[in-house]
Amino acid sequence: MKSRHKKLIAIGLGVAGLGIIVALVLNAFQDNLVFFYTPTQVAAGEAPEGRAFRIGGLVEMESVRREADGLTVRFLVTDTAQSIPVVYKGILPDLFKEGKGVVAEGKIADGGVFAATQVLAKHDENYMPPEAAHAVEQAQKAQATLAK
Repeated sequence: MKSRHKKLIAIGLGVAGLGIIVALVLNAFQDNLVFFYTPTQVAAGEAPEGRAFRIGGLVEMESVRREADGLTVRFLVTDTAQSIPVVYKGILPDLFKEGKGVVAEGKIADGGVFAATQVLAKHDENYMPPEAAHAVEQAQKAQATLAK
């Protein structure tokens, strides 16, 4: 075999190996990708079934209920147009309060309840995740249009 053929084979194997590595990395990235949805989008069925995603908005006033075990909390997340029930088992962030911004990560469980695996709260008086702020703003515009 000529050295030219050996070089072509080596280059071909290198390209094939690189392609396999890229495919594996993209597959792992796709499995860990988490999208953000508003309560209105979840209620409309736009959120994926059986896959983790994030839901964001405001914790609805007077909706937080703690169960007897001390760790399970149920509350509603709203964008002022729709509300989605959320259940979370764990310790909530110190800044978690009714009427404040929240982002929860998890999946839709039986009965349309969002089973959260992680809950994030805003970290100062003026902060709300950009996606959640946009969702609340759009929902308020939609309600104002309907009220006219």
